[in-house]
Amino acid sequence: MKSYTSDLQIQQFQHDLISWFQKEQRILPWRENADPYRVWVSEIMLQQTRVDTVIPYFLNFMEKFPTVAHLAGADEEQILKAWEGLGYYSRVRNLQTAVKEVHAEYDGVVPADPEKFGELKGVGPYTKGAVMSIAYNIPEPAVDGNVMRVMSRILLIEEDIAKPKTRKVFEEAIRDVISKENPSDFNQALMELGALICTPGKPSCLLCPVREHCKAFGEGRQQELPFKSKKKKQKSLLLAAAVLTDSSGSYWIHKRPSSGLLANLWEFPNCETVSDILPQKEELQLFLHEEYRAAVELQALEGTIQHVFSHLIWNLVLFKGVTDHIPEGSGLIRVTEEEMKQYAFPVSHQKIYQLYQDQM
Repeated sequence: MKSYTSDLQIQQFQHDLISWFQKEQRILPWRENADPYRVWVSEIMLQQTRVDTVIPYFLNFMEKFPTVAHLAGADEEQILKAWEGLGYYSRVRNLQTAVKEVHAEYDGVVPADPEKFGELKGVGPYTKGAVMSIAYNIPEPAVDGNVMRVMSRILLIEEDIAKPKTRKVFEEAIRDVISKENPSDFNQALMELGALICTPGKPSCLLCPVREHCKAFGEGRQQELPFKSKKKKQKSLLLAAAVLTDSSGSYWIHKRPSSGLLANLWEFPNCETVSDILPQKEELQLFLHEEYRAAVELQALEGTIQHVFSHLIWNLVLFKGVTDHIPEGSGLIRVTEEEMKQYAFPVSHQKIYQLYQDQM
């Protein structure tokens, strides 16, 4: 494998980067201490989610589940509710599975062995490197999109970061340059640099503490990197959803399957509309009758909702209806408005509920 670090002044690079971080780092709740459980939870939350979004979720989650034992013993419904709105719910399911193993096999102490920690459910190379370095000061690389962007510019790495094999290139480069004395601050400094200064598009090079080490800056190519090939276009689906109530104002809701997209979350009844013959309203009414034995006359709500996943776009057309006659065992349960606050809904269905409330 090509060496990208042979002409980098590694010790000076480490010094400049870490010194900047120690002076300029943001005050974040998961940096209050290096408790490995807190670091682990924060890193799982921060995957594909912005820091300012994560902060209130992290504080709430830590209040509810402050230790490995609390999370290991918690009911999944409580955990999903605490995660509601963060998305990518498999993250928290995997986290609880892994935490249960830590509780059972390691007496509730997150293992300080990278190999053992890396074998836990949902712990990939990045999470392993982040937790091991930040919590235990073990010099493991923690390579995410931020770090690849920074190092592609520093070292002029032109590999396609959309390809999984490219991560290995960056992991080897980080192993060469990581501070063995202070890997915790080194890895956090790379992440912080990517978040605050070495940003996508137009990086703030004049503020960069390691500008003089940066090959891309030296050649005026910082805006070209990293190189990332384009993803395939997302699939777009048209769906119809119904907010169903009974005559007393309680709601009929449905639990999604235990596997697949948004597993075990609650939602208003809905279906994909595919017919070229029936209007969406009639197609949804037919679905409600066939799926839940619910005979209900629907009225359209004003407005539609679009929800974007990484691979999929939902376009939701919305309706409302009132019915007291849905058989037990149909798959729909009846909950009051107050009771519904205890159930975890995906963001798309939170938006449906808000739109319904706005029009009542």
